Amino acid sequence: MTGTDQGQARRAAELARPGAAVRAAELARLGRTVVRLRPGQAAHRARLRAQRAGLARFPGAAARLLPGPDPSAAAGWPGAFRPLDALTPARWPSGPELRAGKIILLGVTRPLEDGWRHAGAPRLWRFHLHYWDWAWGLALPAGGPGEPAGRAVFARLWRSWQAAAGAGYRDGDAWHPFPAALRAWSWCGQHRDLVAGSDLEPAFTAALADCAGFLRRHLEYDVGGNHLVKGLKAVTGLAVFFADERLLRQALRRLTRQVRHQILDDGGHFEHAPAYHCQVLADLTDVAGLLRATGREPPAELTAAIDAMRGWLGAVLTPDGRVPPLNDGYPVDRGLLAALRPAPAPEEPLTVLPDTGLVRMTAGGWHLLADVGAPCPRSLPAHAHADTFGCLVFVDGCPLLADTGTSTYEAGPVRGYERSTAAHSTVQVDGTDSTEVWGTFRAGRRARVSGLAAEASRVGIRCEAVHDGFRHLPGRPRHRRRWTLTRDGLLVEDAVTGRGRHEVILRWQLAPGSSVRIDGDTARIGGPAGAFAATVTANVPVLLAAMSRPVAAGFGVTADAPALIARADTVLPVLITTTWGRASGPDPGTEGS
Repeated sequence: MTGTDQGQARRAAELARPGAAVRAAELARLGRTVVRLRPGQAAHRARLRAQRAGLARFPGAAARLLPGPDPSAAAGWPGAFRPLDALTPARWPSGPELRAGKIILLGVTRPLEDGWRHAGAPRLWRFHLHYWDWAWGLALPAGGPGEPAGRAVFARLWRSWQAAAGAGYRDGDAWHPFPAALRAWSWCGQHRDLVAGSDLEPAFTAALADCAGFLRRHLEYDVGGNHLVKGLKAVTGLAVFFADERLLRQALRRLTRQVRHQILDDGGHFEHAPAYHCQVLADLTDVAGLLRATGREPPAELTAAIDAMRGWLGAVLTPDGRVPPLNDGYPVDRGLLAALRPAPAPEEPLTVLPDTGLVRMTAGGWHLLADVGAPCPRSLPAHAHADTFGCLVFVDGCPLLADTGTSTYEAGPVRGYERSTAAHSTVQVDGTDSTEVWGTFRAGRRARVSGLAAEASRVGIRCEAVHDGFRHLPGRPRHRRRWTLTRDGLLVEDAVTGRGRHEVILRWQLAPGSSVRIDGDTARIGGPAGAFAATVTANVPVLLAAMSRPVAAGFGVTADAPALIARADTVLPVLITTTWGRASGPDPGTEGS
């Protein structure tokens, strides 16, 4: 036996051991994920990890490796500038709450200080704690900006935080680049109302200079997306705070480059998550406002992107004025949303946003938003869901079909479910996801959409497309969906083509507060939008049922809602048609929900 043969035999024996197949599958999935990353991302990740490890082991090296601006150069922000955080006070904990030593973040109440570690809290909660944006509740109390009580509480909390997680501490959640960026921006903005002129100011400006040195060397080019925008926004704010023109020019040059990369031609943010679109729009709006307050004109690319993003946002808002929770989504504060100034909704019955892959259709009182795009950018899968061809439907301004949304970023079954195809109003084949979402923020094999066609005519509005997210299964199934919307209702045709026998499941995720009663091939539905009938027919036998499932109402908060399920186990091709229309008569009750 040759050396090559012996090596092959050893590998075959290893794969035959218990668990080897699982390990091989995990490695293959990892390979399908990392192959889409840009080469520079891996290099940036290695550099950041090496820096963090070195600083954790040799904290005294920070002064040499991460030099910041001269604290004595601190000029603060112009008095005319108020960031969006200061213009939306309802978002923040109240001054009395903070003075009482408790804080509510993401619906979870914990002691505010408690060593500033909070090991038992979800990581996202700990991140929010270190953002320090909640301290706007002290800067903007009912008694007026910067009242003595608010200043005193801020000084006490800041000194406590600095002793536990500040100078010389470069490990853990507090000094992850993302919380560090948000904290730096918050502190720059809060300086005038809570710190300026006090005995805290010298230590505070020195800490901000440390932040500037840290962030300059820890911009998240390994992640990109909204994380990198947050970092560049923070560096811009710090450059203005310390009157560092060289740093400001560098930050704006890099931010402009990211704007060109991340804001698509249709005005949407390239992560395809409307809630994160709002975050990035807020960041760019803040930067433009800060520059204008200093007498500078923002770069033309920045102002053009803001206008385009406002137009996109106006097109995708739901009829009740909310941000749709597609992909990773959460409720966006209405005050913040108003401050973002979304454009008016389009008057046309059909709006296609081809780059982000959303189609808006309206007829009579019916409103439909369909997801026909890629699940995520090639190199950034963090906020992707396996929701290709999912849709939201409103009737007379009230929800009929809803998105499951996102209630957690913690790894586990809830996170896995909320990202899955089973959590969305679309088709699943053989229990697999249309996009291979896994871990907390990863995605391997992804659905590829083609053949998008949409038109509005006197008959109605029609949109259709096909995706190949199940191409790895035997027989290479493909899913084609066609929506036809008229003043009388909605017709959805789901065709699954390919070869062989497969289980095909179609789910319709109904809005919370709905009830369902199954009557043969028709579901009688009552809910916020009124009474409806959904009739399901197919070219093969289909079992129609309903079940309850959790829907996110915010981070850490869910509500139960019914899902209508049509199941077929048959040889392809399969064509399932669902007809939605208004119904008259009494509420269908809760049978089957």
